[in-house]
Amino acid sequence: MSDWKKATELVHAGARRSQYGEMSEAIFLTQGFVYDSAEAAEARFIAAGPDEFIYARYGNPTVRMFEERMSVIEGTEDAFATASGMAAVNGALSALLKAGDHVVSSRALFGSCLYVLEILARFGVEVSFVDGTDLDQWRAAVRPDTRAVFLESVSNPTLEVIDVRAVAAIAHAHGALVIVDNVFATPIFSKAVSLGADVVVYSATKHIDGGGRCLGGVVCGSRDYIRKVLEPYLKHTGAALSPFNAWVMLKGLETLDLRVNRQAETALSVARGLEGHARLDRVIYPGLPGHPHHGVAMDQMGSGGTVVSLEVAGGQAAAFRFLNALKIVKISNNLGDAKSIVTHPATTTHQRLAPEQRESLGITPGLVRLSLGLEDAGDLLADLQQALAAV
Repeated sequence: MSDWKKATELVHAGARRSQYGEMSEAIFLTQGFVYDSAEAAEARFIAAGPDEFIYARYGNPTVRMFEERMSVIEGTEDAFATASGMAAVNGALSALLKAGDHVVSSRALFGSCLYVLEILARFGVEVSFVDGTDLDQWRAAVRPDTRAVFLESVSNPTLEVIDVRAVAAIAHAHGALVIVDNVFATPIFSKAVSLGADVVVYSATKHIDGGGRCLGGVVCGSRDYIRKVLEPYLKHTGAALSPFNAWVMLKGLETLDLRVNRQAETALSVARGLEGHARLDRVIYPGLPGHPHHGVAMDQMGSGGTVVSLEVAGGQAAAFRFLNALKIVKISNNLGDAKSIVTHPATTTHQRLAPEQRESLGITPGLVRLSLGLEDAGDLLADLQQALAAV
């Protein structure tokens, strides 16, 4: 298996079959497991073997297949699956940090990620925020007592691309762990581990599912981190991924390479087609040469990804007219779906932030985030152009 390419790993890695030899992975839809004797139960609670399970909150055969496949794809020793992407983010941080610890984070984060850091601060964790694209700010903020750094490799929704390799070098020089939320990079374009990330977090709800069906998340890292730090926290706090959702994610992984590459091609086509449009102040896409972090994006991902952000001239009223005129693209707050989705961050995903905080992050009243799906690229561009005409 070590010689397999990613496309093969996406289909076969981590597979385990019952005595029936099923082709498609089985859904072991069970909460608990039966022991042959009281002694066997005792022995399993003391030290469960690699293919032994205790309770679905601790692990499940279908969930384990998903975890093993993700760790192989991401290039880590192990992984732990969670009920949602935010459960993964919360677990990755909360399992590691305690009162008195110091963490440095990029300031441009998904609203719920910011909320998790606010909770940690309430419990005595010192949190320092920096402009993730400014390496001097990272150098000034990371200290000898810094326990971890946290960042989105591509920020949501302004699509800033952080130099993971450079930030990791700064963090590791002080012994800090590097935790990367990699959802916009996707497992297909990800090189996070080779760039220096210690822990990689995904919302499987997005591209991994790819069909808008189930919630899920996963944390990938070293075996020591996953089993000694993360697993005790997650199994006792109850963020387990359901076996059915794990099965959906396994099926999503089989087509992930095809879908994400197609979506990224469409995103580039749409970005090029809208660049310079009279009713747009900006087209933000890391795949465009004019993006300030284009070089970093090509080095880290080899692609601009599947999301384009647009700054509609005229503020919120114009942005709403644009959204309401769309015919193919649907208004929702997810991304990575087979269907193209658009959202207005200032009034949805980031609405709880103070206006001055949104402004500092570049989340203006005219900003919309566009996740490209699997529809025909020409149809999508035509739909966007006719909606802009309504502005």
